[in-house]
Amino acid sequence: MRMIRATLHAALGLAAITSMPALAETSMPIGVENASGVALVTAAASLTPGEYLWEQDVAAGPVSVLISIPDQKAYVYRGDSLVAVSTVSTGKEGKDTPTGVFPILQKKQMHHSNLYNDAPMPFMQRLTWDGIAIHAGKNPGFPASHGCIRVPTSFAKKLFAATELGATVEVTDASYSGDMIAPRSDAQMTAAANNAATTRKDLNTFLASR
Repeated sequence: MRMIRATLHAALGLAAITSMPALAETSMPIGVENASGVALVTAAASLTPGEYLWEQDVAAGPVSVLISIPDQKAYVYRGDSLVAVSTVSTGKEGKDTPTGVFPILQKKQMHHSNLYNDAPMPFMQRLTWDGIAIHAGKNPGFPASHGCIRVPTSFAKKLFAATELGATVEVTDASYSGDMIAPRSDAQMTAAANNAATTRKDLNTFLASR
């Protein structure tokens, strides 16, 4: 598996992550388990502000994102496989990031805020039309934004390249647990339920005909 950034060497394992200074951006290509046998989500627990992990080309399928406000982390899925975890900074008190399931409405490589002094918002991915977006920005390790979800610049660039308009982003006030599934839009959940109902109906019809 090739190294994404030359600043980390696979042989250093998790120790390289924990020894990085605050606000450093890290991308370590670990799989379901890295060289130290530490699961991706376990390794992610040791990330410091500005760091992230991104597994390279391990799964197929559409990209979706789960943002955990208490964890201050983003969890990226391809299909149902967790492929990346990043530190984030969500909205500070009084400017809370809204929870819910959102589609990516707009993508712009370099955007400037219409609300906050023309502030730069690189690799902007809009979630609401009233100003909430994922974008590159300062990542101090706690909620500090005006409501947007700030992510490390290198991670923002990779996520921007991986997503499509309409991709699902879920923002939750729950901490991540290993049994959390990839976020799905209302339309996707309805389609899955309909498919399951059809499958049950077909099975019942088959059994009744025997």
